[in-house]
Amino acid sequence: MNDTIRVAELFAGVGGFRIGFDRANNETGHAPKYKTIWSNQFEPATKIQHASRTYVKRFGPEGHSNVDINLVPVSDIPDHDLLCGGFPCQDYSVARSLIKSEGIVGKKGVLWWQIVRILKEKGENAPKYLFLENVDRLLGSPSKQKGRDFAMILQSLDELDYAVEWRVINAGEYGMPQRRRRTYILAFKKGTPIYNSMGFEEDLLFGWNWLSAAGIFTKAFPATRQGERSHFWLKKDSSWDIADLSEHFNEEHKDTPFKTGGVMIRGEVFTCKVIPNYTGPRILLGDVLAKGEERKLITEDFYITDEDLPKWKYLKGSKCETKQREGYEFLYKEGPMAFPDPLDKPSRTIITSEGGSTPSRFKHVILDPVTGKYRRLIPLELERLDMFPDNHTEGESDVKRAFFIGNALVIGVITRTAAELARRIEYEEKMKI
Repeated sequence: MNDTIRVAELFAGVGGFRIGFDRANNETGHAPKYKTIWSNQFEPATKIQHASRTYVKRFGPEGHSNVDINLVPVSDIPDHDLLCGGFPCQDYSVARSLIKSEGIVGKKGVLWWQIVRILKEKGENAPKYLFLENVDRLLGSPSKQKGRDFAMILQSLDELDYAVEWRVINAGEYGMPQRRRRTYILAFKKGTPIYNSMGFEEDLLFGWNWLSAAGIFTKAFPATRQGERSHFWLKKDSSWDIADLSEHFNEEHKDTPFKTGGVMIRGEVFTCKVIPNYTGPRILLGDVLAKGEERKLITEDFYITDEDLPKWKYLKGSKCETKQREGYEFLYKEGPMAFPDPLDKPSRTIITSEGGSTPSRFKHVILDPVTGKYRRLIPLELERLDMFPDNHTEGESDVKRAFFIGNALVIGVITRTAAELARRIEYEEKMKI
């Protein structure tokens, strides 16, 4: 058994996946260890590559690529065992004309197809495992063909001989300091011990067993099934290609068939709603606040001025107002948000516009327990809500640091999943011997 799982990290940001894998190495005993050997981070919207600069500052330049992934030859990516990344949520539809053309299937610039390109061109050396992250609405998009985008992803992986396990996980429901709800995807290459252990062909019930008891996510994040189970095939007809799926999947405009947990193997889907079943320790917003000498980082501009306080309260409050736009009058309604944010719960989801002093409905504001004044969260506290090491993003502006964190993930989810995956790889390898 190989003692190292070589990792390639796409859309790396400031390294959330990498930190999660490194931490998992400390929790897995004799299981194989993760080693990130290649990473790619490129932000097309900015000339200065702030996130890539931070990544290199923390992990060094070796094996790091700061080039548009669309332009990176697959031959430049070293062979690896696991490909990971939080790929952007886009429209994954394809047209038949694109299938007939050379190159990848799908719209130019849609980064999911870059993952497909890497897997295809790696051929026999394609990674054994994938670990991907996206927003929870991925399972229901687009609005006119709910679930089509996720079906496209599953079909792409099925055609490349991967089985898939997915789970919507809210980190705050498993003791982590932020209520961040995301879709996490694991895929296992045909021929790997984990793929072989799924055994769906022999026993239909094993599909449900994997989802409720045997799966990686189920072991890492205990849950119970709720409501009806759904079992179906991705393609209504065996002659369908991926363009047919793009055009016809859920064309009846029903609700998405994909629930918060599921598995797919050989085009067969098992899915149902799952409810967290967690009773362990919890980290709350109040637990991450700066203390002692750290409070020197709370400069005056993080406090809400008396002049701006009414603006903050208005934006956070409920509204029922008549507005006009382009000559049309309409009634605008909006519910209230907690103000200030409660310290005895996990925080709300951090968004990329968290930084800056401009009043906002979505930025976090707390009542400082030391001064009794309203203030915004400092970058150190935001880092802790995503479970980054303290001052991981230090060196960039406060606005950029907040953007990095809002664009990242809760690292504890990666650590817990990666640790369980490594243990399962070790177990299945031993069973094979």
